[in-house]
This record gives sequence, structure tokens and C-alpha cells, in this order.
Amino acid sequence: MPKKIPMRRCVATGEQLPKKELLRIVRTPEGEIKADVTGRANGRGAYLKKDPEALAKAKKNRALEKALETPITDEVYESILRVIEDSAYANNEKR
Repeated sequence: MPKKIPMRRCVATGEQLPKKELLRIVRTPEGEIKADVTGRANGRGAYLKKDPEALAKAKKNRALEKALETPITDEVYESILRVIEDSAYANNEKR
């Protein structure tokens, strides 16, 4: 029997994608917003496609703010963008 692939929905695009293709953004119990690269951090999580366009869309329609139920600063969006760019760079390196 093939192994079941966990699927999650991107808050920006609404696409259902394998969990590995998404980045988990988490609001920690302390109220900090950060990209959770391990996918195991404590707190409320929302999934975002690892794509700068998806992040721009999430920022525009405030999808992450709604999902995490908290306002998000531009600095947080910039740090998430860096994580997305780093993961894209890492994926290109593996090929």
C-alpha cells in the first residue's frame, strides 16, 4: 500500500498541496510570528506555498493575518520571503 502523503491548503492560493511543498508559518504561544521550517513548532500554524507570488498574495488579502488571527508586520513578511528564497535556492542546489 503506498504511503499516504499529508496534504495541506495554502492560505494564499487555496491550492491543496503536499505538506513538503508548503512552508508553515506559526504564531507561537508568546505571540511571535515566524516561518517554521521544521513543521513542528508549537503554536497556531498556517501553510503557505513556497513561492514569492503566494506570499505577496497572502500579504495583499491578509490571508496569513486571518489564519493566525493576529496583525503581521512588514519585517515578518520580509523574513518569510527570505526563508522562501533560501528554500528555492537550496532546492536548485540539489538538482
